[in-house]
Amino acid sequence: MRPRHPAAQRLLLRAVCATCVTLAGAGCATPRNAPADAAHPTQPAAGGSTSAAAREGRSLPDQARPPADGAAVQSGEPEAQSPRGRAYRALPSGRSAELEARLAEAHRERVEHPDDPERVVWVGRRLGYLWRMREAIDVYTRGIEDHPRYAPLYRHRGHRYISIRRFDDAVRDLERAAQLVRGQRAEIEPDGAPNERNVPLTTTAFNVWYHLALAHYLKGDYEAALDAWLETLKHSYRHDDNLVATTYWLYLTLRKLGRHEAAETRLNRVSPEMTIIENHAYHDLLLMFKQQCSVEQVRSRHTTGANAATVGYGVGMWRLFQDQREQAEAAFEQVISGDDWPAFGFIAAEVELTRLRPSPR
Repeated sequence: MRPRHPAAQRLLLRAVCATCVTLAGAGCATPRNAPADAAHPTQPAAGGSTSAAAREGRSLPDQARPPADGAAVQSGEPEAQSPRGRAYRALPSGRSAELEARLAEAHRERVEHPDDPERVVWVGRRLGYLWRMREAIDVYTRGIEDHPRYAPLYRHRGHRYISIRRFDDAVRDLERAAQLVRGQRAEIEPDGAPNERNVPLTTTAFNVWYHLALAHYLKGDYEAALDAWLETLKHSYRHDDNLVATTYWLYLTLRKLGRHEAAETRLNRVSPEMTIIENHAYHDLLLMFKQQCSVEQVRSRHTTGANAATVGYGVGMWRLFQDQREQAEAAFEQVISGDDWPAFGFIAAEVELTRLRPSPR
């Protein structure tokens, strides 16, 4: 049945085009009825990256990963570019039939519910899981034009601005999202992939403040980051996963500000007995900061993907705190030699190296 709603007609045209491209890349095995529910597999988004710590920045399974040697033929403009000129691209078409099928279904659901801003959010999220960040941003932008007071659109567009290293734009969006969620009832944010306990861990407010704090941190505005991390902390006590994610970045921020005693005090709530479902890398790094486990132990537990980037950056920062600059730089270099460019640890290592080795003017 053809939609009569004018907005639906416009969306249908976009969806048909997007679906044709997506399914052509996915191949005949792509399920036509793949659900566009709140679940996504272990691919990114994050970053970085799962709970907010690594939400939409997880590593890719072997069949979806771009070859490390860049052998895959990729066309079009890059999604982002490193300070050294390395182009970061979306996953090649056909790399993940499951993700592409879910994107096609999200497009169809958006057409069926043209006035529902959450359907717009899911189209953007599905694009992000394929590392198609600029398309995701365009989707959120159109959604904001129609729903200017819907906070999740700003929250997710802000996240994707972080992914493509546009930190000022991220701050602007996330500050707007923070205004919109202030004083509102806590809303659970559905995960793209159920964790092992099938428990969504975060709220929209948590994710807004978490990403806002991270954007300030990556910009080097540590005072603003501190304020935002403290606000994030108010939304972090429902699950230990959220507490360790926030505490990790809060600790780094305080160390950056030279408030070393305050940073150490923040570690008091961290213990090996915490109940961690997803954010094991952040938990292990905090235990390392407390000197309850070694660098080698932490590295050995997280050897691939976004978790390796998270740990690599954390180890690099720990080396800097120990005045071991050469080892710190080596740790950061190892992170950015990988492929998980949307991971928060990857982005942070890239930023850190730029500060340690400023380009000559």
